[in-house]
Amino acid sequence: MTEAASPRSEALELALASQDVAAVAFALRHDVVVVPKLVVPPADAEADGADAADSAADADSAEPVSVTAEQVRVFGRENTDKRILLLFSSAEAYAAMVPDDPDLEVMLYDSDALRAFMEVHLDVLEQVFFDIAGPHTMAAAPEDLLKALK
Repeated sequence: MTEAASPRSEALELALASQDVAAVAFALRHDVVVVPKLVVPPADAEADGADAADSAADADSAEPVSVTAEQVRVFGRENTDKRILLLFSSAEAYAAMVPDDPDLEVMLYDSDALRAFMEVHLDVLEQVFFDIAGPHTMAAAPEDLLKALK
C-alpha cells in the first residue's frame, strides 16, 4: 500500500506562481484550498474548551460546550480582536510557515466550505494571505475574496 499524497492544490500553486489574481480566484472556485486546522492538545481540551469553541458557545450558558466539528486555525496580532486567515496551496506550504509546530493538521476546503466560513467570520477577518511563507505569497481583503468565491 502506498502512502497518501500530501494535500495540495496544483491549480492554486500555479496561480500563485504566476501572481495572477483571476487564476487564483478560478482555482479557489474550482479546486480545493489547504486550510490550517485548529489542534487542541488532549490535556488542554477541557481547560480551553470555551476558548476553542467561543463561536459556538452561548454567552449566557454556564455549562461547557462540547464542539466536535473541526475548526479553522486563524492567526492574530496581540491586543486586537481581528484575525488573519492563512490559506495554502499545499500542506508543505503550511509546514514551511510553522516549521517547529509538532501538531500540524490541515483540512481541504472547496469553494462552498470556504465561502461559508468567510460569510460567518467576515466581521473578524482583517486579511487573507496565500502561502505566506513564500515563495509566491499573495494577499486579499476578506470582502474581495468572498466576492471572488460567488
